[in-house]
Amino acid sequence: MRDLIEVIAKALVDNPDAVQVKEIAGEQSIIIELKVAPEDMGKVIGKQGRIAKAIRTVVKAAATKQNKRVVVEII
Repeated sequence: MRDLIEVIAKALVDNPDAVQVKEIAGEQSIIIELKVAPEDMGKVIGKQGRIAKAIRTVVKAAATKQNKRVVVEII
């Protein structure tokens, strides 16, 4: 999951070196924190959050195949 989000985020932003993905494993779910440069925040979130929602949908589909629950947080 971590690699999937990292590839998607690096493709969207102008400064791919600033992309950081941190995975926190909980008891029932996995929390993935995506951190990008402040000037790239709008590109990752998109208009009305459409790109962020699309990223979460793709990750949720990948997690469902592995019978896991994943939460994506954009910081």
